[in-house]
Amino acid sequence: MSAQSSEAIVLRTFPLKEADLIVSYFTRDLGKLRGVAKRARRPKSPFGAGLQRLSYVRMTYNHRENRELDFLDSCEILTSPFSMTADYDVSVALDFLTEASEHLLPAGEPNERFFRLILAVRNYLAASGAVGVWPAVTYFALWSARLGGFLGPMELDDDEKEIGEEMLRVKLDDLTPRTWTRATAAGLRRQVIRAIEEHVERRITTLQYL
Repeated sequence: MSAQSSEAIVLRTFPLKEADLIVSYFTRDLGKLRGVAKRARRPKSPFGAGLQRLSYVRMTYNHRENRELDFLDSCEILTSPFSMTADYDVSVALDFLTEASEHLLPAGEPNERFFRLILAVRNYLAASGAVGVWPAVTYFALWSARLGGFLGPMELDDDEKEIGEEMLRVKLDDLTPRTWTRATAAGLRRQVIRAIEEHVERRITTLQYL
């Protein structure tokens, strides 16, 4: 069986045996898949640093529809989140993107708009650093619910309503400049996160560390 190649975003990895990893990755053309990366935990791994969470890569793998796990051959790093992990708040925000995406995305269903959403928010965080954490998290949560079709009515104050409406209208980079803190749009963010949790039927745990 010949290998195929896809643009992909690495979501999570799980240890398997002594040297291998199970990798959850979101491909542009086939949706979310899971595969085994042989020898990925060894120093001379063919995957290098490409399996960090939210790495944007070109993944080469063997995929068969009726098989639970693919076999991963290699990955070429297109952009890496490595430089972002030094900042605690940014790192936790990346963990939130990963956790929410892992639970929201069904297996084997391509979703171009969600793929672009993850990349846009990740790139925004890379450029803005810690000052961009709260708008990034709020934007991602709001659009995740919108794309998932479960964004319902919310009880918001005037500022939160204005922020939410603007986020659904413009790109993250084009938001009206403002000083963001944990309190900014907190009611909006809390209600959207609750909607996500109800949709996936589990708690989103990463944001408690921000």
